Amino acid sequence: MDILLDDPVTEKIFQELLVKIRFLKNGETVAQMKKMGLNYKVNWGASVIHLRELARNYGKNHLLALKLWNKGWRETMILATLLEVPDEMTEEQMDYWTKSTETSEIVEQLVANLHVHSKYAFVKAMEYCCGKKHLVRYAGLQLVGRLAMVDKKAINEMFETFFPVLFPLAKDQKLAQIFYRSIILMANRNDELKNACVNFLELVQEMEEEHPKNLATLLLEDIADMDEGNMNI
Repeated sequence: MDILLDDPVTEKIFQELLVKIRFLKNGETVAQMKKMGLNYKVNWGASVIHLRELARNYGKNHLLALKLWNKGWRETMILATLLEVPDEMTEEQMDYWTKSTETSEIVEQLVANLHVHSKYAFVKAMEYCCGKKHLVRYAGLQLVGRLAMVDKKAINEMFETFFPVLFPLAKDQKLAQIFYRSIILMANRNDELKNACVNFLELVQEMEEEHPKNLATLLLEDIADMDEGNMNI
C-alpha cells in the first residue's frame, strides 16, 4: 500500500472522530453482536445509521480513511469505507482491506459503500468469488449483486461471465443467503439477463449435491414469481 505522510489537519479530524465515536457507545448493541458471532477488537456499539450521519459532516479523504481503517475499531473501519475516495483506492489496498476483514458486517459495508464504486469492481468480484477464504468469497458474491443493482451502464455479458465461477459457490451452504440475493438482483436487471440466470440455475439443478439443487429450485420459483409481479425485491 502507498505510504502517505501524515498531516496535522487530518490527524486533528481523526482524533475528533475517535471522541465522537465514544459518544455513540451502546452496550446493548455490543452484547447482541457478540451473540450473533460478530466479535471485534474494539466495538462501541454505534449504529450504522449514526455512523453514516457522522460521516456526512466530513469530506472524502484518502489519508483519513487509511488512518481510520488501521485503527481497527469496528466503527473506524465502517467510517473508513464511507470516507475513502474510490478513485484513490489502489488495487493493493482493496485486496488488503477485503482479505483482512474478519466479520460479514464489515465486508457488507466495504462492498456497499466503497468496492462497488471502484474501477476494479468487476475484476475483483471475479477474483474474490474464486478466493479461498469464506469472507472473501462472500465479498465477491455480494459485489456481483451490488454491481447488478447499481451499475446501470454494465452490459449483460459482464454478468454472464460470473456464472462459471458461481457453480462451486452454489454448493456452500454458508453462502446460500448471499448467493440467493445476488442471483435475484441479476435476474431483476432485465429480461435477457433473467433468462441467462434461469439457464444457469437449470444447470445447477443437475448437480449431484442436494443443497445446490434445492437452492436452484427455490430461485427458479421466485424468479417465476417476479414475472407474475408477486415478489418484492
